[in-house]
Amino acid sequence: MCVGMFMAVLDVQIVATSLPTIQNSLGIDPDRMSWIQTAYLIAEIIAIPLTGWLTLTLGMRRLFAGSVTLFTIASLGCAVSGSFIELVSWRVLQGLSGGTLIPAVFAAVFVLFPASKQGLATTLAGVLAVLAPSVGPIVGGWITAGASWHWLFLINVLPGILATLTGALCLPRSGFDRAALGRIDLVSLLLMATTLCALEIALKEAPQRGWTSPLPMALFVVCLSSGWAFVARALGRPEPLVDLRTLADRRFAAGCALSFILGIGLFGSVYLMPVFLAFVRGHDALGIGEVMLVTGLAQLLMAPVAVFLEQRANARLLTAVGFAVFAVGLGMSAFQTPRTDFHEMIAPQIVRGIAIMFCLLPPTRLALGHLDAASVPNASGLFNLMRNLGGAIGIALVDTVIFGRAPAIGAALRDQLIAGDLAAADFVGIPAFMVEMQRDVPPTPRAIEMLRPMVEKAALTQAINEAWGMIAILTAVALVGVAFFGSRQAPGGSHPQP
Repeated sequence: MCVGMFMAVLDVQIVATSLPTIQNSLGIDPDRMSWIQTAYLIAEIIAIPLTGWLTLTLGMRRLFAGSVTLFTIASLGCAVSGSFIELVSWRVLQGLSGGTLIPAVFAAVFVLFPASKQGLATTLAGVLAVLAPSVGPIVGGWITAGASWHWLFLINVLPGILATLTGALCLPRSGFDRAALGRIDLVSLLLMATTLCALEIALKEAPQRGWTSPLPMALFVVCLSSGWAFVARALGRPEPLVDLRTLADRRFAAGCALSFILGIGLFGSVYLMPVFLAFVRGHDALGIGEVMLVTGLAQLLMAPVAVFLEQRANARLLTAVGFAVFAVGLGMSAFQTPRTDFHEMIAPQIVRGIAIMFCLLPPTRLALGHLDAASVPNASGLFNLMRNLGGAIGIALVDTVIFGRAPAIGAALRDQLIAGDLAAADFVGIPAFMVEMQRDVPPTPRAIEMLRPMVEKAALTQAINEAWGMIAILTAVALVGVAFFGSRQAPGGSHPQP
């Protein structure tokens, strides 16, 4: 199950690194290229909350085997696509099938394993869930550099076949509720899909167009109106498509809030590093992956320690320490210069890699470990949906900071350089003697043209630093959410003690 989940998470990152290659190969217009990713993410975010209903209807074995089969077929379809429409269509199917795999795995942790084994199972699932975004860039860069873009999708075929066969043979058999298929609430399904689709597209378009421009505002209105109707319908039906009543559980609601905040920090950091390394440092996809591999290695090395502590230490304390350290690791990246590279980026990545496991494992146990088995699949879907929504909103906020602040910072740096500000010159990378020579002398057009790229990179760097600071502050807010968990927890993640 973890192999299937890893494939689905990895697929997003390895494709992102090779979008220009795919664009050139299929002759896709630049303004349509991002839909190769957006189509997958929209389909995935719609499928995630449906996992609970699908699990109860089909059973875990049928759902997992069917999802991985569809994901594998869709991957093969992506590899042989010859046009933009064909590729996007297969990506939608990939997202719909892959979106059920993450919550299905985390549900299996609490449904299939006894309490004594849940810590180790959660760690295995958690390590692979957060490792995939870290290793994705280097895998994508390596494939793009050494083979054709088709192999970005073909690498899913063999693992998909093996995961499907193993899951079909080893997962427990359960009944198939045919009557539930006939009772599916299509209106709720349509409202939920409209809500999440409108939100995802609005968050994609708002940073470039402006949050108050007509298209994002119209999409937000659609999202709010259809979302309100969906919530009202879900709370008013005895068998809702997505059981939102689970959020009445304080511990689960607090866990969802922490999952949302983790999504901001996790997805935001994985997004900011390639932006800086590509547009400021000029690294290619493989070079970016080599730098980002440090976080993945730190996560792997920390996993055994996380298992040991998660089974013995207070889960609330581990969660608080995890988010505090993660916020520090994010904040450490807020002091980059245009000359920052691999060696300067090692320490922040190690700090974040150490912390991530404690931001995922204890909150997952605290949120899901005390629920009854019948509620876990639906709750797992909501829990993982919140992380993805946090990531989508976090990336939109990051883009807003970068697009909004970089021009203003560039203008300020230009004025400071003209005034002979040595600190600004040092940040941009201009020797002090050159500034002294030009003091009180109007810059020539040639000098302006020569320095413009350096100033633009410095402005982008400072805007990226502000984005790092923003997500660090938002991550630190998670410490407030820790207080809403119960004060004591029964051993092994069972029901909380009174």
